Amino acid sequence: MGEFDAIKPFEDNDVPEVLKRLSGDKELCRMLARYRFARLSRWAPGLVERLVGFGLRREARGINSIEALQHKLEPYLNRLIERSTLDVTYSGLENLRKDQPHLFLANHRDIVMDPAFVNYALYHAGHPTPRIAIGDNLLQRPFVSDLMRLNKSFIVHRSVTGRREKLAVYQSLSAYINHSIQTGHSIWIAQSEGRAKDGKDETDSAIIKMLCMSRRNEAFEEVIRSLNIVPVSIAYEWDPCDLMKARELEQRERTGSYQKQPGEDDRSIAMGLTGYKGRVHVAFGEPMTDDYADARAVAREADRSILLSYRLYPSNYLAFEHLPDLPELAIGDWRKQFDAQQLTAEQARFEQRLAECPEEHRSWWLAQYANPVISQLRQQAFLDSL
Repeated sequence: MGEFDAIKPFEDNDVPEVLKRLSGDKELCRMLARYRFARLSRWAPGLVERLVGFGLRREARGINSIEALQHKLEPYLNRLIERSTLDVTYSGLENLRKDQPHLFLANHRDIVMDPAFVNYALYHAGHPTPRIAIGDNLLQRPFVSDLMRLNKSFIVHRSVTGRREKLAVYQSLSAYINHSIQTGHSIWIAQSEGRAKDGKDETDSAIIKMLCMSRRNEAFEEVIRSLNIVPVSIAYEWDPCDLMKARELEQRERTGSYQKQPGEDDRSIAMGLTGYKGRVHVAFGEPMTDDYADARAVAREADRSILLSYRLYPSNYLAFEHLPDLPELAIGDWRKQFDAQQLTAEQARFEQRLAECPEEHRSWWLAQYANPVISQLRQQAFLDSL
């Protein structure tokens, strides 16, 4: 068994066998049948599931590499994005070199679509797509694990509890990420563990420390420079999972904990994939190649880049104005930034979505959209004070 076999993505020689396994997976076929042929699958579930399996086997013919699989899936991702967004824009791609791997350190809002939008931008710009860090809590079903590892995902074992076990997991993860960069493979990893459900994007310095764990005998600044870290900021005009996040945040505040329901992660993934997002912007920052004193300094610089490049939409400003206690921040006349027709349409959408949110969850729902405004204004005020 190889050093990284327990966490690494599948390789080209794994593809035919994994695709064969997936096409015969009853749970996957059942899920696809219900999604694609909802009415018919209620009347003849067995027949529809067999037809779906046949379709999967037909689509898998001739696919014998990860690159071929991603090329095959690209039209499906295109349609998914077209159906769930109004517009997708990118900035900062000119900061990236095609002949050099990068570690994309990103804010995190959606389980699947965050790295998918990054992949989409890089693929169409002619860059290799990165390997993606994903928590093992999302891989409870075998077919989900297979699908994610086929799409260049590697596993972060978050379920371990013992101190010694955690240390071993982070050491292995650090070694794998550094090995990937050193062998020419880019990496996507979230700036902190889990999604920022409250809209507060903040880099956890523990992530930076983990990246350096396997190279403790080297100078910190040299390790950071060699990783070629690129902060990435993704902004959704509308979050399809905003009501679910507001409910969780309210319950955590009220009871001190939150227990996920069976299948909740699956519903979040499905909703994030297919739900309406409005406009989406992905901003790639400049590679972090300066000398940094420690992990906190790296985290602060990543935050600066992510927060200042975050694309704010009318939904963000409207939520800010609806906060029960407005922070003392100079917001200015933000409406001048937007077309009047767009502003009218989004004002109506905002009011409709707010009305759909249970009253006891509304402050948390508003905070998700307002916090990016607050974070950006505070970051700008801090820089102006220097």
